[in-house]
Amino acid sequence: MSALKILLVDDEEKFVSALAQRLALRGFVAEWAVSGAEALAKASRTTFDLAILDVKMPRLGGVDLKRELSRIMPGTRFIFFTGHGSEDEFKVCSAEASCYLVKPMPIDELVVNIHRVMGISPKEN
Repeated sequence: MSALKILLVDDEEKFVSALAQRLALRGFVAEWAVSGAEALAKASRTTFDLAILDVKMPRLGGVDLKRELSRIMPGTRFIFFTGHGSEDEFKVCSAEASCYLVKPMPIDELVVNIHRVMGISPKEN
């Protein structure tokens, strides 16, 4: 199986770039963006298997970005993460994506959820 291609989107550049590096060390192909516009530009050039999106970002938040990315990349799966979750946000995000995580999360927890969402065993990646 080829490496899973993941798009990470978070407006905190240090966080998202470090997360991409940590996922790359675990065998994933991880690209990152710091805005919805940047993510849409990347998605217009490359198809990703999975997008992991911050819920709260300036201009284009995670839920609206997910809807746009779904139009560009049908079949892509989604995980939301947030540093400031609420019960209402959890309900909306859970209806839109396969997984909702609160950051910071241990990298191993994220990897387990990536495998679960993608329906693959850890040994396949």
